[in-house]
Amino acid sequence: MILDSFKLDGKVAIITGAGRGLGRAMAVKFAETGADIVAAARTQSQLDETAEAVKKTGRKCLIVPTDVTISAQVNALAEATVKEFGKIDILVNNAGGGDGGAGKQLPEITDEDWRRGIDTNLSSQFYGCRAVAPQMVKQRRGKIINIASGYGLRGGKHNFMYACAKGGTIQLTRSMALTYAQFNIQTNCIVPGVFPHNEEMLQFFKGGKFIPIGRVGEDSELGPLAVFLASDASNHVNGELIAIDGGGLAGGIAPTGVAPENSN
Repeated sequence: MILDSFKLDGKVAIITGAGRGLGRAMAVKFAETGADIVAAARTQSQLDETAEAVKKTGRKCLIVPTDVTISAQVNALAEATVKEFGKIDILVNNAGGGDGGAGKQLPEITDEDWRRGIDTNLSSQFYGCRAVAPQMVKQRRGKIINIASGYGLRGGKHNFMYACAKGGTIQLTRSMALTYAQFNIQTNCIVPGVFPHNEEMLQFFKGGKFIPIGRVGEDSELGPLAVFLASDASNHVNGELIAIDGGGLAGGIAPTGVAPENSN
């Protein structure tokens, strides 16, 4: 049956940034589809809430508090997963976010701002791929899903580190896909549109501004796409970028917020 190819029964999925937002939503969807979850984030209380949500589905949830900008902690995350479950089937490199340098003029951005933005959004994903690759090669199977952003394709005004890092995520995905395809490891990239998690973004995109479908995304809507990319249904999908943005990129790659005044 076609639906059987979407099941994740018996799979083990590491999800970074799993304490809230998109990460928690993906963790719950994966669990509903049969996967056991390894939830990683910095905040213990948020991880506890995610674990409770996962356990309500009947699946296991291993909590591993992790700062993904520290490679040793990401290595420890992979080791804890293998110790608990004996394998790693799926990695979702989801952790990331804005940084203190956003909105600054270029001369105002410090070395620390730059490193923090790049490490949070790109180095962290490299660390994750590097940590799980040996186990996946040993198994001769694996699914890696990197989370990028439309800003990785089109840039943003006064948005340097985040845009550069997400562009790097796209290239990391492609390089991983080409390098590890021979080991039956598929690496793909989800490019989310606007999924607001703060009041400022909610207000700016109120009414679906700049979004053809007329509304912002909901966290639960990302889960099914991630399940597809983690499942056997996507075994021939490798090195792809899949946007989930309500059509935001459908009209071409242009800066968000820049449109003709009288456009319809």
